[in-house]
Amino acid sequence: MLIKNFEARPETLATLEALLRESIGSVRKQIEKEIRFVRAGVAAERDSAYYIDFELGATKNWAVIHDLRLEVAGRVAQIDHLLINRVMEIFVLESKSVHTRLKITEEGEFLRWNDWKNTDEGMPSPLTQNDRHIAVLAEAMKAIELPSRLGLRLEPTFESYVLLSSNARIDRPKKFDTSRIVKSDDFVKTMRQRTDDNTGKTLMSVAKMISQETLERLGHQVASLHRPFTIDYRAKFGLPLASSESPSRQSTTKDAEFADATGIHACRRCQSRSVSIHHGRYGYYFKCAVCDGNTPIKISCSREGHKERIRKEGPRFFRECVECNSSSLFFVNPERLRPEVVDPTECPKSVEPT
Repeated sequence: MLIKNFEARPETLATLEALLRESIGSVRKQIEKEIRFVRAGVAAERDSAYYIDFELGATKNWAVIHDLRLEVAGRVAQIDHLLINRVMEIFVLESKSVHTRLKITEEGEFLRWNDWKNTDEGMPSPLTQNDRHIAVLAEAMKAIELPSRLGLRLEPTFESYVLLSSNARIDRPKKFDTSRIVKSDDFVKTMRQRTDDNTGKTLMSVAKMISQETLERLGHQVASLHRPFTIDYRAKFGLPLASSESPSRQSTTKDAEFADATGIHACRRCQSRSVSIHHGRYGYYFKCAVCDGNTPIKISCSREGHKERIRKEGPRFFRECVECNSSSLFFVNPERLRPEVVDPTECPKSVEPT
């Protein structure tokens, strides 16, 4: 049964394309890259959603949830696809837009082929990323009413899979286990084969089988944990407010914390707001506590020829323009994310579409 549909996010692309029309220079290139990033991610998730819905969308023995974003105690999980069956197995699926080649080394390092640069490039492990998603999901599910039997709460088990484009080539190592890396059109078959091969586990799971009605209720409870998120792309790319928007208020510590809470400062890869400012070879940047990715900080004075800079004062960071003789609070590093030691040689990583 389909609990939550796949979302193509047309409003995100419309916003970016509108900003593209009014941008020039380096900012325009950044927006163009962001559009490619969003389109690639949407395409990968759409393909996976199609195959999942085709096989499982109509059956009452599975609950299907797409695009589930969770927030728990400052941690964020953006789950592309989530499946729940009647024996309380939860499949957490991460879609990756790899259309050419993915190479996995014996040490478990993931390399993606870059057609533009004609070389392999490293990428974060999607398996590790999914492990973090499962940790957040398990914590979030403590807040919902799970089925019980004989007074005991039935705890779910979690399965992790990474889905690649159906036309992708996967170079697999001999020793490192890559059985959880599958093509999107093969996933359901692979999952069923794995279940059939694990008869002992299946027999044990029958003892906690729930009804179709209970499964549907559980699916809606999980879907209700979704916390939508909207990126302020004007702030992300350092663009001035549109004429129809109200002018900024004078910045204070409270305002900076409000900006962070509403998602103005977020990781460009996973959109987590669990970020803190670090300093590297190329200046200040945001470090994500969820996916460990880096996001450059782009600021610019609205007046031509003026240059802004970031000034650090303890955990607080100010944006200042010498020509305007202005200084305003930009960000406050959260206590729990504040780094003990900052490596001055660390520089922002490049992020390719996922």
